[in-house]
Amino acid sequence: MKIRKGNKHNIGAVLFLTTASTSIFAHDPNFGIGPHVLFKNGIETALETQINQSAAQNTNIIGYQMTYGITGNWSAGATLPYSERKNDTQISTGMSDIKLFTKYRFWRLDSLGVQESAAIMFAANLNNGDSTTKPPLGNGANDLVTGLTYGYESIKWYRWSSIRYRYNGENNAGRRLGNKTLIDFVAGWRPVTPEYKKPDTVWLLELNTEITENNTINGNKVATSGGVESFITPGIFWTYRNFAIKSGLQLPVYRNLNNAQNKSNFRLKTTFEWHM
Repeated sequence: MKIRKGNKHNIGAVLFLTTASTSIFAHDPNFGIGPHVLFKNGIETALETQINQSAAQNTNIIGYQMTYGITGNWSAGATLPYSERKNDTQISTGMSDIKLFTKYRFWRLDSLGVQESAAIMFAANLNNGDSTTKPPLGNGANDLVTGLTYGYESIKWYRWSSIRYRYNGENNAGRRLGNKTLIDFVAGWRPVTPEYKKPDTVWLLELNTEITENNTINGNKVATSGGVESFITPGIFWTYRNFAIKSGLQLPVYRNLNNAQNKSNFRLKTTFEWHM
């Protein structure tokens, strides 16, 4: 990109990427993950709302999340979710499984107007939610997630890719939900060249695929479980200084599920973030 003398838009764009975007304005996608980490000693607080609607059960989640920048390349945090789950005849409300997570950015390459980076992540979903309610608020086991992500961020275009693997534990009744592989590809487009300390908007389009193994009971596979679902997710994130809003609507575009199962209708996720 050429910067002409006196062109405040181009100068602002370079300032945006070389200062603010690497700390405050960098974000992950709505349903996938990106290599975003906080600056050292930075704190991010977020309020996340999610609506998951399927053929047999609806779930509403409000989660409070806090993230801390341990170093400029390493962040960690926790999510405290409150859930409402209901089917045709029953409803449950209360705390669901607490999530602990960490991410380490092991590679970063900066050039004029562009930043590329990659990170690894680990997360644990703790056995905190009540699994005896109907519908259950937790699965009664501790689950582990690991993943790898790459991101490209420029003045005009964004792109991310990631892969995660979720290993689900076994509950006291011998039931274990099927392990899951999540693969995400995301593109982002900024329609207006950013100016330093001005509001900024990026439109997103995600392709999210979930490959789920069979559930098991005492080591025996459950036939009506497992399979593949893919979703297309249009979304947006809007930032102004230290505040950000991002939202995405996940819609199913492909299914190959084993036998008769509860099918997803849509998932809507909105996050309000504040950086300190």
